[in-house]
Amino acid sequence: MRKTVFAAIYIRSYETGMKIFELSGRSGMKELNSIVNHLELGKDAFTKEKISQEMIEHLCKTLNDFKGFMKEYGVEEYRVCATSALREVRNTRIVLDQIKMRTGFEIEILSNSEQRFIGYKSIASKWAEFGEVIKKGTAIIDVGGGSIQVSLFDKDKLITTQNIKLGSLRIRETLSALENRTTHYGQYVEELINTELNHFKKFYLKDRNVKNIIVTGEFVTNLVAKTGAKSINGKATYEEYMKVYEKIASLNPEQAAKKLGVPNEIGKLILPFAIIYKRFLEIMEAEAIWAPNRDLGDGIAYDYAEHKQIIKPEHNFEDDIIASAKNVSKRYMAGKNHINTMEDLAGRLFDATKKVHGLTKRDRLLLRIAVILCDCGKYISMSRSADCAYNIIMATEIIGLSHKEREIIANIVKFYTEDFQYFEKLSIHTSLEEGEYLVIAKLTAMLRLITAMDYSNKQKFKDAKFAVREKILNINIESNDDIALEKGMIFEKAEFFEEVLGILPVVKQKKSI
Repeated sequence: MRKTVFAAIYIRSYETGMKIFELSGRSGMKELNSIVNHLELGKDAFTKEKISQEMIEHLCKTLNDFKGFMKEYGVEEYRVCATSALREVRNTRIVLDQIKMRTGFEIEILSNSEQRFIGYKSIASKWAEFGEVIKKGTAIIDVGGGSIQVSLFDKDKLITTQNIKLGSLRIRETLSALENRTTHYGQYVEELINTELNHFKKFYLKDRNVKNIIVTGEFVTNLVAKTGAKSINGKATYEEYMKVYEKIASLNPEQAAKKLGVPNEIGKLILPFAIIYKRFLEIMEAEAIWAPNRDLGDGIAYDYAEHKQIIKPEHNFEDDIIASAKNVSKRYMAGKNHINTMEDLAGRLFDATKKVHGLTKRDRLLLRIAVILCDCGKYISMSRSADCAYNIIMATEIIGLSHKEREIIANIVKFYTEDFQYFEKLSIHTSLEEGEYLVIAKLTAMLRLITAMDYSNKQKFKDAKFAVREKILNINIESNDDIALEKGMIFEKAEFFEEVLGILPVVKQKKSI
């Protein structure tokens, strides 16, 4: 069986790293080497909102050093991803261009939801206990330099995921003026994060019973190891973690770095990280904290291997994206039976018209999410539901979707009730390209058709079958129901469907005797 040597390069707020893997269907992911350079890009990003030339020089040198290792290991494929350190600065395009010119690397800027989803995959990819742990109330806490992502699971399902703009570097830079002038620095860190965490608890925890917290990051892996946990997938009870936390909190940054076995230059980040984990344990009243030794590099490699079908995932990550969308829909009180019926119809319509639309499996997922969210705007305004739905979707992170994918879904939901905007007009207000516009047009036509099929909200078409014959899409239904209203609505949507997909929807009803 063929093996692929793959390099995963990641640029984070406080470190730039590379992991080299051997990927194969038989042995999965075998790590060959791991290199980390502690480069604080976030310090520039969160204070100046720009990356300085000095930092660009350091970053380019690091990346060119990585190229030497890649050549040594015979790397065939690679992916270079950056997070908030480059995502949130004003000179992103300039920085990316300079890096490309000096290193040859084209860097992919991950949206927050993409970054956290890949981080989540890094945990699920190589941790045998993952499936068992998330069957109970579980929170995954992913702490970065710029923000914290909190994902709640219960009974193996993703309940919600939320982003809090309080990462370790952002906290440190916010309190930098106090750091050397007080002996109560830890107290101020707690006060800074408590407001946001209390809001999170009020809106999203409520009566949830969180038994386990899964955390990512180098510091916490080392921190949990100090509790005496022997496994690489460290686990500590609340009491064990608190004992170690008290010791760490009493040390200065250099002493803390030495105790955890990390470089001195990042010692000042340890206390913010440790306090964040402590407060989450406290507000969630969790019993245990797990620290799988995984990072973004593992997730990037796993994501690549999954998409190339080198390895088969044990966990269905698409279900997590759907669950996240359904929780948004639930929050805005969408009709469950109506949505479930349309989901099923959408899947069958998409599959029956494959040869006509030429879209991908990923586009099928986008249609499904558009169906789930199509009525969320009515919670805000019945008369302006399309605009409201667009704004809700654009303002709501759905784990696993890129910003562009969210924008595609938002436009589909908007145009299924509003007049469709053709590319010349739509392109004025968006960065979406022509190919993405065509996806919007085709999925909008499908969403309009299936919503017409359940216009009365009585699921009369739930058993409908689709078949394409020449230029006709036959919608076959065997029912004695009066479907005059639905047929009228389908007729109204048929013109746009034919314009976009080149086939005309025709309803054929067969009544039983």
